Amino acid sequence: MAAMADITVKKADETTNIVYTAKVASAGDRTPAIWKSTTVGTAPAHNPGLTLATKSNGDGKVRRAEFAFYYPQTAVASDGSVSVVNVALCSGSWAIPQGMPQTDINEAVAQCNNLLASTLVKTSVKDGYAPT
Repeated sequence: MAAMADITVKKADETTNIVYTAKVASAGDRTPAIWKSTTVGTAPAHNPGLTLATKSNGDGKVRRAEFAFYYPQTAVASDGSVSVVNVALCSGSWAIPQGMPQTDINEAVAQCNNLLASTLVKTSVKDGYAPT
């Protein structure tokens, strides 16, 4: 089982690092671990973040990992107050059969995450259109 820790990733320029600080460790099944990038925004509600929760299905043959990443857009009103006006959201779920060999699980996780991080997929999501 992984220990809760900060996560460092590249920003959009693919050069600059940004840290997602470990805020809340999971207390067990169904309770999410929470990370926030505290260097973005002027209040906690303005910070982008990631949640990750895991659980077993009814008979224990599958472990599910559910995640959500959110990135708020803020705006400054004429009175100087800052509020969230939009939120970009990415969420998903993994279903990992517990009878699958660890080498196959490792390969599935690596290939899916690498596909999602590929230039083609990133460009398509940024543009809002699937490749044609």
